[in-house]
Amino acid sequence: MSQLDDTILDALTHVTFPKGFAQAEPAWVVTVDGVDYPLWKTDALVVGSGAAGLRAAVELKRRQQNALLIATAGLYMGTSACSGSDKQTLFTAATAGNGDNFTKLAEALASGGAMDHDTAYVEAVGSLHTLGGLQYLGLELPEDRYGAILRYQTDHDEAGRATSCGPRTSRLMVKVLLEEVQRLAIPMLTSATVIKLLHQRDENGEDRVAGAILATGHRAHNPWGLAIVTAPNGVVLATGGPGELYRDSVYPHKCFGSLGLALEEGLTLTNLTESQFGIGTPRSTFPWNLSGTYVQVIPYIYSVDAEGNEYNFLADYYRTTQELASNIFRKGYQWPFHATRVMDFGSSLLDMAVAQEQQSGRQVFMDFNRNPEAVPGDLPFSLDRLDDDVRTYLENNDALVTPSPIERLQRMNPLSISLYKMHGYDLTTQPLQFAMNNQHMNGGIEVDIWGQTSLPGCFAVGEVAGTHGVTRPGGAALNAGQVFAVRLARFIGCTQKRNIDGDIAQLAAPALASIREIITQAHDNGTGMPLSVVREKIQARMSDHAGFICHADKVRRATRDALLLRLIVCQNEFVQRHGLAIKHVGEVAELFMWRHMTLTSADGINTINALY
Repeated sequence: MSQLDDTILDALTHVTFPKGFAQAEPAWVVTVDGVDYPLWKTDALVVGSGAAGLRAAVELKRRQQNALLIATAGLYMGTSACSGSDKQTLFTAATAGNGDNFTKLAEALASGGAMDHDTAYVEAVGSLHTLGGLQYLGLELPEDRYGAILRYQTDHDEAGRATSCGPRTSRLMVKVLLEEVQRLAIPMLTSATVIKLLHQRDENGEDRVAGAILATGHRAHNPWGLAIVTAPNGVVLATGGPGELYRDSVYPHKCFGSLGLALEEGLTLTNLTESQFGIGTPRSTFPWNLSGTYVQVIPYIYSVDAEGNEYNFLADYYRTTQELASNIFRKGYQWPFHATRVMDFGSSLLDMAVAQEQQSGRQVFMDFNRNPEAVPGDLPFSLDRLDDDVRTYLENNDALVTPSPIERLQRMNPLSISLYKMHGYDLTTQPLQFAMNNQHMNGGIEVDIWGQTSLPGCFAVGEVAGTHGVTRPGGAALNAGQVFAVRLARFIGCTQKRNIDGDIAQLAAPALASIREIITQAHDNGTGMPLSVVREKIQARMSDHAGFICHADKVRRATRDALLLRLIVCQNEFVQRHGLAIKHVGEVAELFMWRHMTLTSADGINTINALY
C-alpha cells in the first residue's frame, strides 16, 4: 500500500460532495389558529442525510414513492459524512472462495446479545445485494485480480468479513448516494429539524404517523420558523446516534439523533444500556477513532501530569513488555471496550488504564516515533518478542524490518498519516493526544424486521434503530443501515398509498399549540436554564457516571439528578417556574433538541441504574 500513487491517496482522503440539489419549496400555506405555516405534502418523509437516510430516500423513489429528504444537521454533516478510522470498515457477507454462510454470519452479529436473531439474519442475507447496489452507484471496493472483494479481520470478527475503501468509507458511500439523490431529483430541505410527529387514526382506528412539525429557521410565514409536512405513507427516522449525549465523544458536533423525540412520541426503545466506547482523538480537536493500524504499529502510549512529568502507566497494568506491546497491537481489531477483554490481561485493560489516567487529571498521548517503554524489571521492547498472532500479522505486512512505529505506519497504511496531516497533526513529528470516548449507540428505537417502530408508519434506520447488539462487528452498523433502508422502502412501496384524513389544520393544531407554548415559556425566561448549561450538565453526568465504567452509588445519584432535570425541563408545572431559556427565536430548533436530549439522558441513565 505504501507504493500507491499520491493522487489515489488524495482521492481516498479528500472526498468532495456534489452540489446543487432539488430544493423542496412549500406548495401550500395553511392557517392554524390565525397563524400561517408553510406546508409540504409528500408520500414519505426521510429525516436525516447520512448513508442510511440517503439510501432510504433513493430506494423509496425507485418504488414510485415521492420522498422528501430532510438534512437535520445540515447537508454534508453527521457521522456518515464526517467520521471514520484508519481503514473504515464495511462488514458484509464474504464473496470470495466458497462464499459465506448466512446463518453463521447472523450468529456472529447476534453473539453478544441485545440483538434479535431474525434481525441478524435479515442483515446477513441482505448484505450482498445492498452492497451490490452501492457498487452499482459507483462505490469502488478493493478487489483481487479475479474480482473478489478483499477482506480482513475487524472488531468482534473471527471470520474476517470486513472490507474498506480507506479511512473515508462512509463518506464515499454518502457521496455516491448523494449523486443518486441528485440524479433522481429527490427534493431536499436543509437545516430543518423535526420537533414533533403528527398522528392520525387509520381505517381500523389505530394510531399511526401522518407527518411532522419542523423548525426550519425561515420565518417568512410565522415568527418561529415552524412548518408542517404531511407524509401519510411513512416517516423514516435516520438521524443517527445521540452524539451530544457525552462530553468525551468522537461524534461530530450537532449530532442529536431522535431518541428523545421517540420517547416523547411514545415509541418503544430498547437496549439503551448498550453504547460503544473506545480510544480516539477528542471532538475538541479532530474526532477520530484510533483503531486499526494506528495501534497495530505499536506506538508508545504514555501520560503527562500538570507539571509535565511523563508516566509509562501501562506498565502498571501488564506483567511483561511483550504482553503490554501485544495488547496495544490488538486494540487494532479489538478496538471497542469489552468487559471480557479486561480479564487475563487482555486488550480492554488498556481502555481502563487510559480512563484512570483521565480521571487523575493527566493527558494521554500516543508517540509514533518511540517504541513502548519496558515494564520495570523486564526486557526492553523488541519486535522479536511479541505474541505469535502479533508477530505473524506484522510479518505478513512486511513491517518487522521497520524499527519505529511511524515507519511501520508508513509501510502499512500511509493514508492514516495523510488523514491527520489534513487536520493539522503531523504524526511524523509530534505525539498525538487521545482519550476514551463514546462512539456508537448500539441500542435505540425498537424496530421489526422491516424497520417499522411501535408506531405504525414510523420507521427507524441506521444508528438510531436499536438493532446493533453488544458485540457489533466493526462496519456492521453501516451494513445494517443499508439493508434496512432497502427493507423499509420495499414495505412502504408495497403498501397501499394513504391520504391524510380530514382537515390538515385540524390535524396539526394540537401539536402546534403545544410547541408554541414551549417556545413562549422559554423565550426570555429569566428563571430558566440556558441551553449551554443543560448541555454541560447532561454531558458531564453521562461521561463521568454513565460511561463504560459505572459505580453503583454514583449512578444512583446521577439518576436522581437526571430525573430532576427532566422534571425541570419537561413537566409543565415546573417549566412555568424554571424550564429552559432562549434569548431569540433562532434557538428554537436547539431548544427542542436539548429537551429531547434531556429525555434521552434521563431514560438512559435510569435504565443503567435499574441494572444495579
